[in-house]
Order: sequence, then C-alpha cells, then structure tokens
Amino acid sequence: MNCIIIDDEVTARAIVSHLCSQVDNLDVIEEFPSAISAMKFLNRNDIDLIFLDLHMPDYSGFDFIETLKNPPRIILTTSDKNFAIEAFGYDCIVDYLLKPITFPRFLKSVQKAQNEKVVSIPEASISLKHNTNESFSPMEKEMYVNIDRRLVKIEFEDIYLIEAKGDYILIKTEKKNYTVHSTLKKIEEKLPDVLFLKVHRSYIININKIIDIEDNSVLIAKNVIPISRSNRPELMRRLNLL
Repeated sequence: MNCIIIDDEVTARAIVSHLCSQVDNLDVIEEFPSAISAMKFLNRNDIDLIFLDLHMPDYSGFDFIETLKNPPRIILTTSDKNFAIEAFGYDCIVDYLLKPITFPRFLKSVQKAQNEKVVSIPEASISLKHNTNESFSPMEKEMYVNIDRRLVKIEFEDIYLIEAKGDYILIKTEKKNYTVHSTLKKIEEKLPDVLFLKVHRSYIININKIIDIEDNSVLIAKNVIPISRSNRPELMRRLNLL
C-alpha cells in the first residue's frame, strides 16, 4: 500500500514513518506538514492510505477529509481521545490511533486498512515483518449480538462494561444488560480500541465511562472493577491525566 503522512509536528511524522518502515508492502510516498500541501499532492496522485493528524493549524483532520471527493482509507493519529465518536461517522476512517503510538497498536490499524482493501481488491495482500494471526474489522458504531435467536443491535457508546461469566459474557449498557454466549477474547476483537480496554482477565471497560480510580480498582456506574497489575500501565497511559 502506498501511503502519505500528514502531521504538523516533525517528530510525529518521523515516528509514523519509522513504524511504516517495519511493515513490508507499506510504502511512505511523501510526508506533509500541513493539509494544504497534501491537497495539492492528492490532486495529482492516487494513494491507498493516509496517516492524518487530527489537530493542525490550517485545517483540522475532519476539515481536510471534507475537501476530498474520493478519500482513500484514513487512519487518524492524535493525542485527543475526545473525537473518537465523531470519527465513526466517516466511512473512510478505518482507525483512530492515540499518541504515543505503539507498534502492536499501529500494526492492528494497518491490518484494518488492509482488510478494507481486500474487500474492494481481492488480489491485494500484505506481508508483515511481525507475524500475527488476528483479523480485524473496520471501525463501526455498533455490533449485533444473538439474543434468543434474535439479532440485537448494541451501540458501542452505550456499553460501559463487559464481564466474562464462564461460557457467557454479560454486556452492561445504559439501557439494559445482555447475556451472550461468547468469550471475552472474541468480543474484544470487535470493539474499537479507542473506547475499550481490557483491565482484568474477566472485564473490559469503556474508558469514557470511568467515574473514579482508586488503588487497583475502577468505578463504572455502581460497579467496582478490579484492575490487574499488567493492565494498569496501559489504562494510565490512555487516561487524560492532569
């Protein structure tokens, strides 16, 4: 896949470019410090994927997308988690990467973009320098679960907690709770990473629903959820700490 990087920060462009270099068949064609300079390039060139900073001086990432008639696949890169829901409204956005970007998370985004490409161009393929057997679906606003032989739609933003209960999972939402025959691992693959985090072997939480954190537990609604020692650092990194 041919890609470009748009970010007003030199260091941020360098980091994304280095991450791209770790993935075979992902070629950085050009880097741009502004959306305006990238527009001129896109008028003359076809690109498969754009790594796009959300906040820039001249245009925001969303403003830039609105100027494109046929936008390619786009992965947003930002330190701001507050626009994830808005990003779901754009079909061209396949993922929302929070800075600082780790390679496993970056690789997952590239897989999402590649899966989009396979849908429209079946013969396309990607070779990764780091092996992975996972498959990922594009960003969506909701999922469907099988409840008593009915497919029930659940909005991601309504979910505040998912708990493993043997061969079942309990999905708690602001409206009602759902018991589904599935595993925590299986549903984790379908959830947008920008909203959800596994904090314990038995719990996945919506980080936007956190009320309070104390020691090794987190309060969501009226539920006190344990945080495992291995998952605590990632939770702290994801929070907007003062």
